[in-house]
Amino acid sequence: MSESNERLRVFTLNCWGLKYVSKYRRERVEAIAKVLADSDYDIVTLQELWVFADYEYVRETVAGKFPYSKFFYSGALGAGLVIFSRFPILAATIHPYSLNGSPIDVIAGDWFVGKAAASVLIAHPILGQTQIFNTHLFAMGGDEGLEHFKAHRLVNAWEFAKLARQAAEAGRYVIAAGDFNSVPSAPPIGIIREHAMLSDAWVDSHRHVRAPSGAVPSPIDAIHMYGVTADSPLNSYSAGKRLEPYARKFQGKRLDYVLYRGPSSPPATQQTPRLRCIDTKVTLTDDVPGTAYSYSDHFGLEATFEISLPGADVHDPDQTHIPAPVNMSPTSSKSSDNPLLEPTPHTTAESFVLPSVSNPNPIPRTTLSPESITSTLQSLTARYRYAIARARYHLAVFAVCIGLLLVLIISSAWLPSSWINPIYIILTVFLAWLATTMLYIGFVYGRWEVNALTNVIEELEIYRASLDDRQSGAPWRSSTR
Repeated sequence: MSESNERLRVFTLNCWGLKYVSKYRRERVEAIAKVLADSDYDIVTLQELWVFADYEYVRETVAGKFPYSKFFYSGALGAGLVIFSRFPILAATIHPYSLNGSPIDVIAGDWFVGKAAASVLIAHPILGQTQIFNTHLFAMGGDEGLEHFKAHRLVNAWEFAKLARQAAEAGRYVIAAGDFNSVPSAPPIGIIREHAMLSDAWVDSHRHVRAPSGAVPSPIDAIHMYGVTADSPLNSYSAGKRLEPYARKFQGKRLDYVLYRGPSSPPATQQTPRLRCIDTKVTLTDDVPGTAYSYSDHFGLEATFEISLPGADVHDPDQTHIPAPVNMSPTSSKSSDNPLLEPTPHTTAESFVLPSVSNPNPIPRTTLSPESITSTLQSLTARYRYAIARARYHLAVFAVCIGLLLVLIISSAWLPSSWINPIYIILTVFLAWLATTMLYIGFVYGRWEVNALTNVIEELEIYRASLDDRQSGAPWRSSTR
């Protein structure tokens, strides 16, 4: 455990735990569990831990350090998101993103797993209610592809930013970690940082580092200076991989983040304890001991925070103001019967009461930059047009399939010989399957994607209109497309 509650240590890792696909999955999960069991972290967020049996193994291994945990479910194959905590978990929720790729992109698989923002509310002895987010954003397309490939990740970022902001406006501290599948300069990170007012732990603890302007850094320098967690030549699973220009410049990519912020003000005041990042480090960069492979295709990331309030004792409730406190009742009660919270035998027996906290500041004071809004709307609009065109194409294929089926049915009455019957049956089954698939992709998913994009586009347009009104001093008005 941590030496003091005035320090908070957070760890995040994409475990690459795909069943039947990820190499040495079980061995790597066991090695990761051992590292966590020997650590002094307070919060751990894991991504791509898809197999429930793997989660159970890790949970049993780390139970002495992390008595509270939550495995999240989403989509058809699961979110792959897990949170372990040294502090009691009071509540848990998951928000599946409205867009996660297409069901026809079977190889990518994002649609089937249901990418999401998972979160738990923990009871911190100093900070009170603290919302811990764990997420894995849409992957396909990268940061340097076509505009319409970026749209789904931008939708993820906007929805995530709203969730984090709402938590802070409820008076809670926010820590968000995970695989954001975006480099620091990419629009999704800009949206999350600007709209949710989340600070980047790596940036705050590496303010002296500047981007390379000349020679390409060595792989080890790139890790220590720029926080590279993916596509590193030092990772056994990405060594020799063909890299994008950005990854070649930085010897990899920083895709994994720990972001954080304090409660909104109000309800926070000058007497509210401050959360400050004092150190971050990329970890698990060596091979698993005794092997020639890495712990995952990503490296781990740890962040250490300091909780302080100059001129006051953060442990003294008379000197501090906690906007969203957690009141522990003096009487004991049985541990939670909720199986979704996954308590371990080490779970304590206190009961907790969460006072309701109203939102005193519903209209945001801080804003997204005009550049962020414009670039985001451009990508979303490009995707909107692409989605309509693709839906029409799939429906056209459906119509062709129906026409061919009619031809087969009619022509079957004049079959020249019986040997051709099996061919007709195979063609009929194939065309029926293709027609059904194209109808689903073109109509059901096509309308789903267009409607989700329309929602976000209109939200951003309303947001931009409200900013224009506030900047011009005009009364706020509602606007839609």
